[in-house]
Amino acid sequence: MALSGTIAASGLSKAPPAARVDWIDYAKGICIVMVVMMHSVLGVEIAAGQTGFMHVAVAFAKPFRMPDFFLISGLFLPLVIDRDWRTYLDRKVVHFAYFYVVWVTIQFGFKAPAFAAETSWREAGLLYLESFVEPFGTLWFIYLLPIFFMVTKLTRRIPPLAIWLIAAALETAGISTGWTAIDEFCARFVYFYSGYLFAPYVFALSDRARNHPALALAALATWALVNAGLVALGASEWKIVSLALGFAGACAIITMGTLLARAQWLNFFRFCGEHSIVIYLAFFLPMAATRTLLLRTHIIADIGTVSLIVTIVGVIGSLAIWYVALRLNARFLFERPQTFWIAPNKAGPVLQAAE
Repeated sequence: MALSGTIAASGLSKAPPAARVDWIDYAKGICIVMVVMMHSVLGVEIAAGQTGFMHVAVAFAKPFRMPDFFLISGLFLPLVIDRDWRTYLDRKVVHFAYFYVVWVTIQFGFKAPAFAAETSWREAGLLYLESFVEPFGTLWFIYLLPIFFMVTKLTRRIPPLAIWLIAAALETAGISTGWTAIDEFCARFVYFYSGYLFAPYVFALSDRARNHPALALAALATWALVNAGLVALGASEWKIVSLALGFAGACAIITMGTLLARAQWLNFFRFCGEHSIVIYLAFFLPMAATRTLLLRTHIIADIGTVSLIVTIVGVIGSLAIWYVALRLNARFLFERPQTFWIAPNKAGPVLQAAE
C-alpha cells in the first residue's frame, strides 16, 4: 500500500504496516539515478580522457546528491531508535553488513584478476581484506550507514543541538585523511542527523509543497539558478556554502519528489526509489560492461552520449539483474536470508528511507 499523501512525523507510528510514503520513493529514485549517473559519467570520462555534455549535470548535482540521500535515510529513525539493542543492531547494522559482505565479494570477484595481474594474488587477497576497513568501490554508502545509526543511538543522551553543531563543524572543516569512512563520515553525518532530528519539519515541508505547487515550483526554479550559478563560479565547495547548498538541494529534491507524487508523473523514478537498494548494489556490473563495450568499439563517438547510455543501462541493467535473481531463486543477493537475522523478523512499518 502506498500513501498518496505525506504522513506527519508525529503520526508515523500509526501508519499501516506496509505503508509507503510516495514522495520519499520519488526522492530516493531521483537520488539513486543521480548516483548511477555520477559513477557512469566520471568513469567514462576518465577512461576516455575527455568530458562530454553529461559532465554539466553531474557537476550541478554534486552539492546535493549525497546530502539528500543521507537526510532521507535518517527520516524514520525516530520511530525505531528506542528499540532494544539486539533488534536495533539487527535492523541497522547486520542488515547493511550482510549486503556489504555479499556485494563486496561479488565486485571483488570481477576485479580480482586485474588486481592480481598488476601485483599478485597475495596482494589481491590482502586488498580484499582491506575492503572491510577501507570501503570498496561504490559500496561506501552502505558501509557508512550502520556507523551513522550506531553513533546516533550512542549519543542520545547528549543534547541534540550539540551533536548537530559538531556534525556541521565537521562538514565545514573539509577533513581529508585519505580514509573514506572517516572523510565521508565528517562530510555527511550532519545530513543524516538532520533527517533524524528535523523529521517533522521535513514532512511539513513536503505538505506545504503538496498544498502550494505554484509556490513550490517558483522556489525550485530559484534554487536551480542559485545552485547552477555557484557551481559555475566554483563557489559550491566553499566552507559554509557547501553546507547550505547541501541542505537547499535536499529540500529541493524533497519538494520535487512531492510534486511528482502529487501529479503521479515519471513513475519510473518512484519504481527506482522503491528498489534503490537493488540499483545501488548491482549497477556497477552493467555500467562497467557497457562502458567497456562502447569505448572499445567506438560505435558512438560522442562522449556525452556514451555517458548517457551507460547511465541508462546501469539503472535498467541492475533491475534486470534483480529480476533474473528472483527468477533463479537467488534472493539472497537482495534479501537477507533468515539465517543472518539476529533478532526475530516481525512485521512492522516499511521504513523505506533506510531500507
